[in-house]
Amino acid sequence: MTPSDAPVPALRVLFFGHLPACTGAAEVSWPVPDPPTVAALLESLYQAWPSLRAADPSLRVAVDLAYSSRDGLLRAGAEVAVMPPVQGG
Repeated sequence: MTPSDAPVPALRVLFFGHLPACTGAAEVSWPVPDPPTVAALLESLYQAWPSLRAADPSLRVAVDLAYSSRDGLLRAGAEVAVMPPVQGG
């Protein structure tokens, strides 16, 4: 296997609420950012889909089913959920 054939470390990124309308998908495979933080991931997502940035102040992020801060670390294979605030009735 040559370096160009090596698999790229990836995350499973899920979008909830109104966010799939911004991205065109409810789920994407995304490369692990450098540095491997939630903040760096969000920035790369905003570059791909600028309309997501408007939701930034209220977005919540969970990594492997646990809420994470923006400085939370990511690892290849992690499941990352990006969601607007949860509202109840």
